[in-house]
Amino acid sequence: MKILITGGAGFVGTNLSLLLESKNHKVIILDDFSTGLRSNIPANIQYVEGSITDASLVRDLARKVDAIVHLAARGSVPRSIKNPVLTQEVNFQGTLNVLEAARESGAHVVFSSSSSVYGSNTELPKTESQVLRPLTPYAASKMSAEAIMMAYGSSYQLPVTTLRFFNVFGPWQRPDHIYSAVIPKWVWSGITGKKIQVFGDGNQSRDFTHVNTVTQVIYFSITERVLSPEPINLALGNNISLNFLLEKLRKHFPRLEVEFLDPRPGDVYASQNNPSLLFKKFPNLNIDDFDLSLNSTVRWLMEQHTRITGGPNVVD
Repeated sequence: MKILITGGAGFVGTNLSLLLESKNHKVIILDDFSTGLRSNIPANIQYVEGSITDASLVRDLARKVDAIVHLAARGSVPRSIKNPVLTQEVNFQGTLNVLEAARESGAHVVFSSSSSVYGSNTELPKTESQVLRPLTPYAASKMSAEAIMMAYGSSYQLPVTTLRFFNVFGPWQRPDHIYSAVIPKWVWSGITGKKIQVFGDGNQSRDFTHVNTVTQVIYFSITERVLSPEPINLALGNNISLNFLLEKLRKHFPRLEVEFLDPRPGDVYASQNNPSLLFKKFPNLNIDDFDLSLNSTVRWLMEQHTRITGGPNVVD
C-alpha cells in the first residue's frame, strides 16, 4: 500500500513508519519539523517539509495514496492556552484540508484525536458514548476535528477511522522540551539529575499506553480497513497514578528529587478508558505489560537519547 503520514517525523509517526517499512509498504511523510526531527525519518522513506495548513500541498501528496494517517497537530494543553487561534488553525483547518484531499483521492483517513476531549466529564472509565466537555483550546480543537471527520464519513461516504489517544509513551518520544509528555520528561530528569515537577498532589491518574499498541491499531486500521462512524478510544484501561509512576522510576533513578506544585489550568485529574470497543474492533492486539513497556522505554532513552535530544525548541 501507499500511505501518507502527516506529522510522520514525530514520535508516533516514527514508530509507525518503521513498522510500515518493515512490512514493505510505501510511505510518504509530511512534516513541518516544528517538533519532529528529520533524523527520525528512515533513509529510504520519502518526506516533504510542509504544513497541513497548506491545502494545495496536502492535496498533491494525497493523490494516488491508499490511506492517510493524520498525526500532525499542534499539541500540548498549556501550549494551546498560550495560543488558541493557531491551535485551532492547525488542528481543525489542517484536518479539514486532509479530508478534502481524501475526498478527491478516495483515501482512507485515520485520525489521531485525544482523550482530552472528555475534559470536565469525571465519569470513569471513559466510554465513547459519554458527553464531551473540553476544558482547553487543544481539547476543543480535537473535538471539532472529530466532528468534521464524522461529517465527511457520513456526507461523502469517505472511509474514516478516528482514534482517541490517551497517554502514549515509548521510544522516539522527545524528552527535552517544555511541552514534553510526562514519562519521557521525567525519565530525562532522572538521566540529567534534575528535579521532577509534579503539578498537583501526584494522585492524578493516567491511562498510559505503549506506542507499540498504538501503531498496531493504526496498522490494522489501514490493512484490514477497520472503519468506524464514531471515534474509538485507544487505551487499555490502565489507571496509573503519577505517584505510582514515580515509584517505578525510582527503581532506575534512586536519587530522584520531586517538587509538588499547584495544579495547572486545564489538566484533567483522572483518566481511564473502557477498552471494550477497542478490543471488539481490534481483537488481535498483542498487549505489552506496563512495567515491561516502561522499563524498555527507560532503557531506550538512556541508551539512545542522543538521537532525539537537542532538537529545535517548541515555540508557544
